[in-house]
Amino acid sequence: MDLKTFEKAFRILKKESKNWNAPVVAFMGRNGNDPFKILISTILSLRTKDQTTAQASDRLFKVADTPEKILKLSEKEIEELIYPVGFYRNKAKIIKEISKILVEKFNSKVPDDLETLLSFKGVGRKTANLVLSEGFGKPAICVDVHVHRISNRIGLVKTKNPEETEFKLMEILPKKYWKDINFVFVAFGQTICKPVKPKCNQCPIIKYCEYDKKS
Repeated sequence: MDLKTFEKAFRILKKESKNWNAPVVAFMGRNGNDPFKILISTILSLRTKDQTTAQASDRLFKVADTPEKILKLSEKEIEELIYPVGFYRNKAKIIKEISKILVEKFNSKVPDDLETLLSFKGVGRKTANLVLSEGFGKPAICVDVHVHRISNRIGLVKTKNPEETEFKLMEILPKKYWKDINFVFVAFGQTICKPVKPKCNQCPIIKYCEYDKKS
């Protein structure tokens, strides 16, 4: 898929995404553009179902929605609030550690640069880029399983893993698409372009998709 075709397809997906009842829509609405909530929610989401993440985030943020408030909780209390997310004990420890660093070194503010975010335990490129793009409005491409799968499926890239996809997308896409591609592709992947048995009969960009031509 060349850039011109991608731009046509992306415009369609962005417009249609407003009509999809995708979990990512609720996720973004719930956390707004609060960098701390986005950071913590994304950490909770790793290897966890969307609904479980949403419920755990809601429970935690009702009690503690700032680094200072998190520090007033014990790890055990955090564990109880975020259970049953995957690896909840380890995540409780990470959330406490990050909150401590933010309070002591960053005046309780989430830093807005990639390298600093990546220095935090438990924060990878996906999480850091989502914080930058959604929390600070910076051009950054957050590549999760949906973005990686769909980018390859429609023929936009040919890559083996999410990190490789991120760098390839940065190379071929103008920066104006970087921020929105995660939201649009995740919504698309959660509702129509699913990992198994994608709903190609409901796909609004089927005529542009290379997956349909192969299958």
